[in-house]
Amino acid sequence: MRPLNLLYAFLGGAIVGAGAALLFAPEKGEDLRGQIRQLLKKYGICKCTKEEELEELVDEIAAEIKK
Repeated sequence: MRPLNLLYAFLGGAIVGAGAALLFAPEKGEDLRGQIRQLLKKYGICKCTKEEELEELVDEIAAEIKK
């Protein structure tokens, strides 16, 4: 195999790999926390009276999900 063809194959693989990584990457932490917050409110799981309590619970759940 010629060196130039090898370089093209490597670059093509890198581009395909980078595209796949972007498509399958997990959501940003902020988006994940927003989804958790919505689900907790929707299903009435958290009867938090203060917004800070809800945020603490969301942070705990997000930390568990990331493990």
